[in-house]
Amino acid sequence: MLIGYARVSTQDQNLNLQLDDLMKAGCERIFQEKASSAKDRAQLQKLLEALREGDTVVV
Repeated sequence: MLIGYARVSTQDQNLNLQLDDLMKAGCERIFQEKASSAKDRAQLQKLLEALREGDTVVV
């Protein structure tokens, strides 16, 4: 399964552009977050926990 990860760190960045690209790439599941802290990446942690053998992460 293709799993996508989209993240923006400022309000000036557009998450929708990343989401569109991930959907076009065929991602079946997409984790997204808006965070300015490098340490606060809850959705990335959830993505890593959801990974199974054979999955591919698209960033």
